[in-house]
Formats: sequence, structure tokens, C-alpha cells
Amino acid sequence: MEELQIKGVDTLIISLVVLYVGNLLTRRVGFLEKYSIPQAVTGGLICSLITLAVVSFGGPKITFDLQLRDVLLLAFFTTIGLSAKFARLKAGGKPLAILVICAGVFLVVQNGTGVLLALALGEHPGYGLFAGSVSFAGGHGTAIAWGQEAEAAGLPDAGLIGIAFATFGLVAGGVIGGPIGERLIKKHNLSPGGAAGDQPMMEKKDAPEEPLEPVTMQRTLTTVFIFAVCISLGEAVNRIFFGAGVKLPGFLTAMLVGIIITNLADVFKKEIRQHDFDKVGEVTLQLFLAMSLMSMDLNSLADAMGIVLFVLLIQVFVITFFAAFIVFRLMGRTYDAAVICAGFTGLGLGATPVAIANMNAITAKYGPSFKAFLVVPLVGAFFIDLLNAIIIKFFIGLPVMQQEIAAVGVTWMAG
Repeated sequence: MEELQIKGVDTLIISLVVLYVGNLLTRRVGFLEKYSIPQAVTGGLICSLITLAVVSFGGPKITFDLQLRDVLLLAFFTTIGLSAKFARLKAGGKPLAILVICAGVFLVVQNGTGVLLALALGEHPGYGLFAGSVSFAGGHGTAIAWGQEAEAAGLPDAGLIGIAFATFGLVAGGVIGGPIGERLIKKHNLSPGGAAGDQPMMEKKDAPEEPLEPVTMQRTLTTVFIFAVCISLGEAVNRIFFGAGVKLPGFLTAMLVGIIITNLADVFKKEIRQHDFDKVGEVTLQLFLAMSLMSMDLNSLADAMGIVLFVLLIQVFVITFFAAFIVFRLMGRTYDAAVICAGFTGLGLGATPVAIANMNAITAKYGPSFKAFLVVPLVGAFFIDLLNAIIIKFFIGLPVMQQEIAAVGVTWMAG
């Protein structure tokens, strides 16, 4: 099959068009606005469907150069780190601990569901982990990494199955998170700063905005310089850890450097204009999601469509129930709790950027939630990957996983 590769700059231009189209449709289509579907999800899906149609009608397979996407992810998590002042981290306290426990319990439930589905469909239970937290909560990186291990152990097509689940989980996490948050807010009549809705640390929706200051060359250069330092030092720290045999995701070390810089700035009474970094973070997040979704190779996943959609439907039901009836209640039944549920859904089915996009869509409509934007990124960045690795190891050690591996896996990919 002929292949057409879209280079880096062209990929960026197309992603901007994707965001513009997504934003336009969100404003014009009542369903999308009503349920707070992120614009990157709308535009990205349309683009991936167009590339699928091109291949279906005999055109070339379109692929995108995604190196810039990885840099955007680093930049986004740098903004998360730069907003993580220790004074704010203290405020996370009990809600953060509760959400970490919820995440751990959910990962067990998600994997248990996946293993039961695999056994019910006559497959080796090892595939159930790929229908669970390996692909959904873990995302593409975890699915690829564990897929290589599983294939080496004799589970054919494990990596491809994992990528299929991770891809559709990313979409589902961005589609259902907003509606879940919307439903909880309307059902319980919640609002930011309202009696039922929040804590004193919340910023009021109608609070007066800070006076605008001119964007000077020095201010812009300072912002770019801090970004460059965080990403560069983060990469250097990653190399040091890798040399010591410790593998850490690049976004985590970039975020850690951001945390150190912002708190050192406080100690030395140096001002970091948070508003500048927040805006950059919002743009990089939307571009990252747009590039991720528009580059989905739906054609190669077509054979797995049936089984993937069935498993996805079950896992969507599980996380919806868990978020609405467990997370929402344990987090206090407040407006914050509803926003956290929208983020938790993105976290459990897609990735941290999807969780942030869901929360952005909700808060842009109803008002800010400091607590949600504090605890969800912390759980996504610091805790969920560690918990996931421990829980996956636990499931691998179960007796049911030790059964003989037969020539299975092909039926999953055949749908």
C-alpha cells in the first residue's frame, strides 16, 4: 500500500485546523456543547475518519510525524509542575489520599473485569490484562511495553491488542467524561463556590480578573526560557536515572523540575507569572490531543473492531458506575467532586491529558475547580502508573495466569 507521510510542520498546521473545526462544531452542534465534549476529541475523530475513508477508496495510507507531539506533552506537564507550589500541595491532603485509594481499587476492578471477559470469551486470562489497566489506564506506552513482554512469553498479538484497546479507550475517555460531570452537576444542582459546591480555596467564577499587563519581549523570553530549562533538565535527570537502571517517563521528570523551579522562585521571592504558563499549558494540551486522535490508524484496527467495542462497552459501564457512585460520594458530592469524576473517567480510560481536557470542558462552562486541577494531575502523574505496575504484577502472579498458553489471540484480532 502506498504511504503518504505528513511531516512535522504540516502535522502542526493540520492539528490547528483540527482544533478549529472541533471548536466550530462544538459551538454549532448542541449535543457536543451540552455534554462538554473536548474540541480536540471532536476534530481529531473527524480527521481520523477522513484518513480511513481515503484508504478505503484506494488512496494512500496517511501517517503523521508525531515528534512534535512528544515535545508538547513535555511542555504541558511542565506547566503542571510550575503550578504545583508546596502550599497548594498541602491543600491536596485528604482529597488526594482518597483519590489515590480510589484509583488503586479501580485498577483492581478494571483488571478483574478484563480477566473475566477473557475467560468468558475462551481466551488466555493474560489477554484480560490488556482488556484492563494495561491498555486503558496505562495508555499506549504501557500497552506497547507490556505487549512486548507478553509476546515474548508466548501471547501472540498482545501488543497489537493492547494498542487497539488503548486507542479506543483514549476516545471513550474523552467522550464520556464530560457527560458524566454534566449529569452529576445538574442532578445535584452543584455550582462552584455554592453552598453544596465547594471549599474556601476555590476561586469564585465571578471574581474580578487581574488587570491585564502588556506582553513584553522580556516576559515572553522568560517564559520560553523556563520551559526550555524544565524540559532540558528533565531529560538530563531521566538519563541519570536510566543509567542507574530506573526508567521514568520523560513528562514526569520535566514536571518535577517545574515543581522545583516554582518553589525555589517562592523561596527567593522571584515572580513566575502563572497566567502565562496556564495559557501555554492549555494550548499544548489541546494540540497534543488533536495530534493523538487525528493520527489514529483506524484501518489497521478494523479487524479488532468487534471485540474491542464489546470490551470497551463493558469497561465504560464499569468506570461510569465507579465514578458516579463511589468517587463522587467519597470526594464529598460537591462541584469539585463532579469535576474530579470527569477527570477520573479520562484517567481510567485514556490518559492524564484526556482527564485535564474533560475538566477543562466542564470548568470552562460552569466555573473553576482548584481542587480538581490539583489532585487529578497529581494522581495521574505520580501515583497511577506506580499503582498500575504493582497491580499488574499482582495479577500476573495469580494461579489463573499460570495456565498453559495456547495459540490464542488471533480470534481477538478477528473480532
